[in-house]
Amino acid sequence: MDFTLNEEEQMFKDTCASLADDLLAPNAGAWDRGHIFPAEAVAQMAEIGLMGVAIPDSEGGTGANALSYVIAMEEISRGCASCGVIMSVNNSLYCDPVNRYASAEQRGEWLAPYASGEKLGAFALTEPGNGSDAAAMRTTARRDGDDYILNGTKAWITNAYEADGFIVFATTDRDAGSSAVSAFLVPKGSDGFSLGKKEDKLGIRASSTAQLFFENCRVPAANMLGAPGEGFGVAMSTLDGGRIGIAAQALGIAEAAFRAARDYSLERKTFGKPIAEHQAIAFKLADMATRIEAARLLTHQAAQQKDAKLDYGKLSAMAKLAAAETAMWVTTQAIQVFGGNGYVTEYPVERHFRDAKITEIYEGTSEVQRIVIGRAVLKEALQ
Repeated sequence: MDFTLNEEEQMFKDTCASLADDLLAPNAGAWDRGHIFPAEAVAQMAEIGLMGVAIPDSEGGTGANALSYVIAMEEISRGCASCGVIMSVNNSLYCDPVNRYASAEQRGEWLAPYASGEKLGAFALTEPGNGSDAAAMRTTARRDGDDYILNGTKAWITNAYEADGFIVFATTDRDAGSSAVSAFLVPKGSDGFSLGKKEDKLGIRASSTAQLFFENCRVPAANMLGAPGEGFGVAMSTLDGGRIGIAAQALGIAEAAFRAARDYSLERKTFGKPIAEHQAIAFKLADMATRIEAARLLTHQAAQQKDAKLDYGKLSAMAKLAAAETAMWVTTQAIQVFGGNGYVTEYPVERHFRDAKITEIYEGTSEVQRIVIGRAVLKEALQ
């Protein structure tokens, strides 16, 4: 398998790296401290085609492949992890399922404006009481003539305050499990649809996260995404692809922490020489670089598997697990390299550490990834 980037992919990477270096990284700390949504940055990301990377250009997107999306996600997240997740949700969790499941009548309103970055999308699956057990949802959808009436609460919804449209999952029968779940396209401002308070988070603080409340929210039946009862399949297939994006986000965070630690180790001196020349620090840098590269190769392999239209579920879970745990380990070691300076907000590694943690939780916890991987390897053994 060839992991060398072609000329077009390298140019895309360089464009994203320039945006990360020139705009995102210099402002990421201020956005984090102020919980400020990076509107200017998101607009520039849209301008260079980052809000619908793998969506066909005829549908408002860039028409690139999954590997290009991974490359872009890593570079953007290296500059600002919050920008990375804003981009990830719009690409992986909103545009991708709409592109795959929307009817011809739905596409003009619900895909092109989002893939171009004119509008922003969100994905509402998780609830306060179900977490990783997505099939146990309590949000209901009751048919009423030409509409469905939604009632329930969604939790931990990224882009909640800025999103224009939401993919909302609800069940028509709470006792029927996953077979009764359907997906709905719900516009911002719908009657009976309201937002909870913005969560005050450990990391990824420049993106908004909030609960969604549905109280007799009337949604046209024409807004169902996919067929009735197909919602759980929509959600699970979406998360398979989304995990590749979060793996790339974790890589970006880890790479940013590694570069900061490497550069600091060349400047900081103890006992008459740069700390990089002390074996204890050099070994940390060696291990950080090795783990990042290993996780990157696994993530690129998952993306290439997706591009080849092969089963990539196991690889995407492996990539997310490896990259997320690498990000936590690397950012922890980066703080250690900085010593006391790593513990204060004057330096960026404490932010990278805080941002890294969520990659082990959202779009499937590390424990869930191990379940997915375990089932896959056992299935392979029995074939």
